[in-house]
Amino acid sequence: MASGQENGRSPELRKDSVTNRWVIFSPARAKRPSDFKSKSPTTTTTTSANQTQDNCPFCLGNEHLCAPEIFRVPSSSPDWKIRVIQNLYAALSRTLNPPLAPNPDGSNGVTVLGGFGFHDVVIETPFHSLQLSDLSPQEISEVLLAYKNRIHQLLTNSSIHYVQVFKNHGASAGASLSHSHSQMIALPIVPPNVCNRLESMKQYFDETGKCSVCEIQVKKELLIEESTHFISIVPFAATFPFEIWIIPRLHSSHFHELDDAKALDLGGLLKLMLRKISLQLNDPPFNFMIHTSPLQVTHSQLPYIHWFLQIVPQLTVVAGFEIATGCHINPVFPEDAAKVLREVPNPE
Repeated sequence: MASGQENGRSPELRKDSVTNRWVIFSPARAKRPSDFKSKSPTTTTTTSANQTQDNCPFCLGNEHLCAPEIFRVPSSSPDWKIRVIQNLYAALSRTLNPPLAPNPDGSNGVTVLGGFGFHDVVIETPFHSLQLSDLSPQEISEVLLAYKNRIHQLLTNSSIHYVQVFKNHGASAGASLSHSHSQMIALPIVPPNVCNRLESMKQYFDETGKCSVCEIQVKKELLIEESTHFISIVPFAATFPFEIWIIPRLHSSHFHELDDAKALDLGGLLKLMLRKISLQLNDPPFNFMIHTSPLQVTHSQLPYIHWFLQIVPQLTVVAGFEIATGCHINPVFPEDAAKVLREVPNPE
């Protein structure tokens, strides 16, 4: 059995002030950080630019195979760049009568609500051969603005309390189709993890008078890269190896307030982070999630709610201990992961 002192470091437990989650850092379970590679890279044999597949419903020309369209970019153009459509296998029903509006804590004193909500797909490119990281910063910014515009549409429905934007890349990360796409689920409740995050942020603010996410930005040893409006870091208590957060430099509570200039800046930094993990970690399956505010928040909540984008490469397995306790074991210290990612040459 390996010693806990292996690699010159002892195990640590760290608590994340944003998520209120404890993480065990156990270097005895790790290789060198630079040795981490995905065992199931998501690269396919399709590499030619602007290539489509006849049987892929998300490819240009196969629009008739999809569920109904919500909007496209450019609007009404047959040569579209992005399509937002209904999910053919939606988790929730947009045709049910909306439930009574829950209380801000999402409960409303009941344990059952009708399964009303919206489950959408954002097709990020018309071409099967391209992944999100292949797109230009401008093209990625248009995907981000499509998320924003869809959230603004959902804001008009008073029964919707939270919108989760997420991307699953690779089959083991949950992607059922290889064509590059992301998803949005609009819920009539505020989910438990979101409630816990907001409560943790409030507690930190009440104790310090400061935003817990703004405070992260002073920890330079966790920094990967900076841009004009954003920073990318490995969080101090990263739940997963090589987890990345992209954070607005200036305090911002709502992702859907993103403007065009910041979307372009974020598009460039997101592309860079996806390229770095692909090069360093052998094109791993990954998930990314946008953690933002509930749609209905009070003015007093805004000083401590700060949105961010989380990228999680799928390099380890969540097993019995993690499921039972909610406490994850990470074999890579965040400072080491950040150093490795900083040193990956910036792709052209």
